[in-house]
Amino acid sequence: MKQLIEKILPTDNRKRKWTAIGLTVIVSGLLTLWGIYEIGQYGIALFILTPLFIGAGSTILYGRKKGITKRQAWQIGLLTLTIFTAGLLVFAIEGIICIAMAAPIALLLTWIGSLIGHAIINKTPHNASTTLLLLVGIIPTMAFIEKNNEPALTSVVTSIEINAPPQTVWKNVIEFPQLDKPTEFIFKTGIAYPIDAKIEGTSVGAVRHCNFTTGSFVEPITVWNEPRLLKFDVVEQPAPMKELSFWNIDAPHLHDYFVSKQGQFKLTALPNGKTLLEGTTWYYHNIKPAFYWQLWSNYIIHKIHNRVLTHIKTNAEHAEKKKYRFNTKIKSSFSY
Repeated sequence: MKQLIEKILPTDNRKRKWTAIGLTVIVSGLLTLWGIYEIGQYGIALFILTPLFIGAGSTILYGRKKGITKRQAWQIGLLTLTIFTAGLLVFAIEGIICIAMAAPIALLLTWIGSLIGHAIINKTPHNASTTLLLLVGIIPTMAFIEKNNEPALTSVVTSIEINAPPQTVWKNVIEFPQLDKPTEFIFKTGIAYPIDAKIEGTSVGAVRHCNFTTGSFVEPITVWNEPRLLKFDVVEQPAPMKELSFWNIDAPHLHDYFVSKQGQFKLTALPNGKTLLEGTTWYYHNIKPAFYWQLWSNYIIHKIHNRVLTHIKTNAEHAEKKKYRFNTKIKSSFSY
């Protein structure tokens, strides 16, 4: 292994740098393609171990038998990561939005990887080849381990206070007309957002269709407690986003990697005549590390909830005002 590396790596610094970068990008790319398309995993192997390898691998290859500073290690690691992500875009493996979401953790771990590579080169250079083999081998091993892990169900709850009684709010919960176009930046990037909702039937067994920009959520009603609680399962769902890219990307993570399982609307009558409306979504995703990707998922779901709840609030309060004006007009007519 040591002899092979020495034969491949040029002695000229410039050529050595680009050879180290090229080898690291090729190995990282092949492991990424294998992990995504063969094993079907978007997890720790991809989002933690691969950037660590990008930082450490490029640093070790460049600095082997010549030394490297921390600044050089970070620079070569960052350049390698940039070329790697550019390859994901050019070869239509990922889109701009997913790469942007992964960027914070990828940058941090590439930097950590470069520090690891720097420490190995400057403190235990005889372990350089072993470290490279270990990093390359642990990526697919972790992908296989992750494949059998069951994802945990997560809930997101968003609430809003509406100046209308529960019965009026209920009518706007079970279905609602088309929403205005969103002003939030997140929905202008390709993230799917709700358009309207229709329902077929009443009571348990009715089927609600919540229509998004990428398709429809099909939601059979499991609890119909008018006007207090509407609960439903999700049996079909569209892609969570349309990737921004130079090409038409249909990445595997757009299908069955973010899964909405259940939802509900809970209406609570308040003493002041208003209604507290709570929207809840239960979901899981097969993307890890969960703590990181849940930050994005929860943020996006809250934005979707807010869009729907605000629309329901506007419609319910408008209906209540019309009802008040109508009743006032009738009373005025009788007074004559």
